[in-house]
Amino acid sequence: MKLQIPNAFRQKLLARETTVGLWLSTGSPTLAEMAGVCGYDWLLLDGEHAPNDIPLLMSQLQAVNASSSAAIGRPPVNDQTLIKQYLDIGFYNLLIPFIESREQAEYAVAATRYPPEGVRGVAGMTRASAYGTEPEYFKQVNQNIGVILQIESRAGVDAVEDIVAVDGVDAIFIGPSDLSAAYGHLGQPQHPEVQQAIAHVHEVANAAGKASGILAVVPEDAQRYISMGVSFVGIGVDLSVYKNALVGLRNRF
Repeated sequence: MKLQIPNAFRQKLLARETTVGLWLSTGSPTLAEMAGVCGYDWLLLDGEHAPNDIPLLMSQLQAVNASSSAAIGRPPVNDQTLIKQYLDIGFYNLLIPFIESREQAEYAVAATRYPPEGVRGVAGMTRASAYGTEPEYFKQVNQNIGVILQIESRAGVDAVEDIVAVDGVDAIFIGPSDLSAAYGHLGQPQHPEVQQAIAHVHEVANAAGKASGILAVVPEDAQRYISMGVSFVGIGVDLSVYKNALVGLRNRF
């Protein structure tokens, strides 16, 4: 396990450098490894909507770590115990879902920091610290964890000014599918009311000097968001890419 200090992906977030990535939802270390050699800036390992547990996530993380792509972990919930486990297996970047208040944002950031800056529990023999062989990990990791908070509800949109103001929040990620449901337009992320909410969240994050991100699997949508200034964009989901390729191949015959 090579220490990711400094965390190059977090530095790109803070600089609001444009990056593109892929959602990994199959739970397959082989497909994670394959995605890693394809040159994406980042790969998100999903623990919220994919059939993943901690051991399976670690296997995929090991595969991604062998590539140049940054790994982002998404726990299923904003829970300090789960966040601790994600960090201990070696994630340096986390996307934490369903944030709706300043208090929830502060709770999430605290979970990623060792005391006195936070509440993360200390264990010596973890993959994160190269199984205790890298003392520099404990000295420097608090300043090298990327924290991305996901806005995907009306309450989150309403509280976004308070959320982005929390120290340690590096970026805001917009969940268009859940926002469309929250605004009464399930399956219609292009609805004007949903697009207005997306634009508002991006504008607030931008005004606060924070990066914003979004998942946009339609290329034209992804390009439009990049043109708006959204700086890290998920441009595909592995399951969808795989399905579309299979269907396209079958339809040829």
